[in-house]
Amino acid sequence: MASSTDSSATVDEEVRRLYERYQAADSDEERHAIALEMGKLDGRRHAEIYAALEDE
Repeated sequence: MASSTDSSATVDEEVRRLYERYQAADSDEERHAIALEMGKLDGRRHAEIYAALEDE
């Protein structure tokens, strides 16, 4: 149980860092690259949620 909580906290921290990088980005190109990273992270988060639901 703690591992899923730890995983969520880690993902939340990654999201926070990416958002801060996005806000500080100097160009649209840099913001686009960061947005792609955010999308990958979101996909990973959804995969974890679906895996947890299947285990119930």
